[in-house]
This record gives sequence, C-alpha cells and structure tokens, in this order.
Amino acid sequence: NNNPDNPIINIRSFGENPTDVSKNVRAFIEGAHSEPVNRVLVTVKHFPGHGDTALDSHMGLASLTADRARMDSVELRPFREAIDARVDAVMTAHMAVPAYEPEEIPATVSQKVLTGLLRQNLNFNGLIVTDAMDMQGLTKQFPGGESAVRALEAGADVLLMPPNPELAIKSVLAAVKERRISEKQIHESALRVLTAKARIGLHKRKLVNLEEISEVIESTEAEQQAQLAADRAVTLVKNQNVLPIRDPLRACAWVLTENRYGQQGRRFSEEIRNRAPGMPLTLLDPLVPSIETDLLLEKAVSCETHVVAAFVSVAAYRGNTALGGNYPAFLEKLKGTGKPVVLISLGSPYLLRSFPDVAAYLTTYSPAPTSEAAAVKAVLGTIDITGRLPVSIPGIAKYGESIQLFKK
Repeated sequence: NNNPDNPIINIRSFGENPTDVSKNVRAFIEGAHSEPVNRVLVTVKHFPGHGDTALDSHMGLASLTADRARMDSVELRPFREAIDARVDAVMTAHMAVPAYEPEEIPATVSQKVLTGLLRQNLNFNGLIVTDAMDMQGLTKQFPGGESAVRALEAGADVLLMPPNPELAIKSVLAAVKERRISEKQIHESALRVLTAKARIGLHKRKLVNLEEISEVIESTEAEQQAQLAADRAVTLVKNQNVLPIRDPLRACAWVLTENRYGQQGRRFSEEIRNRAPGMPLTLLDPLVPSIETDLLLEKAVSCETHVVAAFVSVAAYRGNTALGGNYPAFLEKLKGTGKPVVLISLGSPYLLRSFPDVAAYLTTYSPAPTSEAAAVKAVLGTIDITGRLPVSIPGIAKYGESIQLFKK
C-alpha cells in the first residue's frame, strides 16, 4: 500500500516497502504450507498491484499509472517472491494497467497482463483467480456473460462470484463452440484446479472432521500467538508526555464504532473494566446525533484525559477510510475542552492526518479483538510499545518511525 489515499487496500497490505512486504509474503506462504497445517491454498492479490490507486475497484475502474520500471521494482516484487515461494494462486485486479495494457480495460480481462506478464514473464503456473466478478470495476464495462468469456480468454482459470453464474456458464460454452476459447485451454484450467485440490488431499479426504475444528481455530496456543502479534504491532507515533495514563480514574474512554450492531468495542470495554475498573467508558456509533454527544461531553467535565478508540477499517463500496457520522465534529469538540486527547486508530494508520494536533496517537493496524486488548494494555502501560510504522504518514511520520515506550 504505497498510496495513503487508497480506500480499499490500506491495512489489507503488509505496508509500503516492497522489500519488507516481500519478506512477509514469503513468510506467510511458507507458514501456511508448513506441517502440521499444509491443508490450505494460498492466494496473493491483487495482480499486478492495487496499492497505488485512489479508487475502490468495487465502485469503478481504478488505474495504476506507474511505468514498467517502477512496477518492476515495487508492485511486482512481492508477486515474484510469492511465485518463488510456490504460492498456489494469484488473484487479478479490476484495474487498468497502461504500462502493460494500452486499452483501458481491467487487468482481469487483459491477455497481455494475465498471460503475457503473469504466465510468460513471471513464469507462474498455478491458478489464476479473478477478483469478484460482480464488482463495478468490471461490470460497468463488461456486463452479463461477456466478462466471464473475456477473463478466460485473458488466461484466468477460476471465475469468482459472477453475478449470474448460469449466464456465465452459458456464455463460456457458447464461446467454446464459437472457438473464441479452445477446449484445450478449458482442460488446462480444469487440470490446474484438480491439481490444487490434490495438493491438499481432497481426493483422499474431502470432508472436514467437525471435532477437529475447535482444536485448531480456538486453540490456546493460537490465541496466545495472535495476542502477542497484536501487542507487538501497536505503534506509538505521537506522545506529548500523556502515555501511559497515570490515573485511569481521572481519564475517560470513548469508543467510536463503525456501526451500532456489531461487536466492535466489546473487547476494549472488557479490558478497561478488568484493568482500570471505575474508568468512565462510553460506546458511540455513527448514527448518534450531535445533540446527544454534546450532552455526554457536558457530563465529562471531570475528565483530565480523553482516550478515544476509533475503528477505521476498510470496506467495499465505502470509497474512503475516514471517520463516519458526527465523529470528526465530536473529536474537535473533545480537543476544544483543552484536555489532552489520546487517539487510538483501530485500523488505518493514516487517521492521524485528519487530527494531527492530538496529544498522543497510537495505531494497531487492525480492528480485531486482539488489537482492542493490545490498545488498552498499551494505553495503561502494561506492555512495551515497540511497533514501527510499515508506511509513511505524509507530513507527519516517515516509514519505520515510532516512539518506543517501555512498561515500568
């Protein structure tokens, strides 16, 4: 993710540095393929690189304007690393790539990108899977079954989520009869699919043992590892001698969730109650009217510090990663109280650009419950804060920067 204004990649990437991203890509693939797991297929996406775009391809045709030299040194490096690490599949992007495809069409339906660049140039022999075929970055230009035919012509093996599967199948059959697509190509794609299934043993055992699921998904060891990763990820970008909170009872916590019906903020609240009992805490959602938040602020006059946990995850069709509803105005009013505001981004690290004058800023890069717990521990000073920025925040912080804060 080398574009801070990217509305759809953001925290779905390992960062902006191609060397570090490539290392993490390889580590993920090797870990997923290692024993005793070795029962999953790994996909890298979105080829040939969706990070330097400012449009959500769910909503329209994004475009990567970089030339071939830049793409070779940045966007394509993690894909080459993945291919060398024997990744199982590569997912395509519904975005224009003028450097390789002069026609303004999605890479998903470009033979120059999928067959020329991915198959022939990068020597990838695994599955080529399209991004969801119902996204507007594709459907606006190629409606109906034509997108399915064009994607297979380009070199795709698997069509993901065509809006009308029956029409897609009929269109592909018609294209084979008309010799737009050869039977040989269909057989080659089918063989890749079957090979992938055999690689993870589906020809020997295709059903899951239900008794084993909880042992893997809910194992204590997995939970501990996830929490450790979340703790180590927390990054302190700004601190005007506010953190750690010295007197939790004189601080107030505010949780800005993205909707009122989800689970966001639940773990954060539990951690506050367990670690700082008596610390006032309020959960808000974007639909809360400003008149109500104003009343809440009037009742919070005794707060010496305001700790704000803001959820800023990435979602399709949203078009940005900004705080929703009345949250921006609420934060401005909090700062207007004259009391220090500690802002925690549970998601996008770029949130600080919108509120650069807060007293302290932490980012977790994730809205997961483990990150909620890590944020509370970091604010209260019960863990070391050692994370470093995997991206730069324009005008504020450079790649790799952070403030290291150790528990006493």
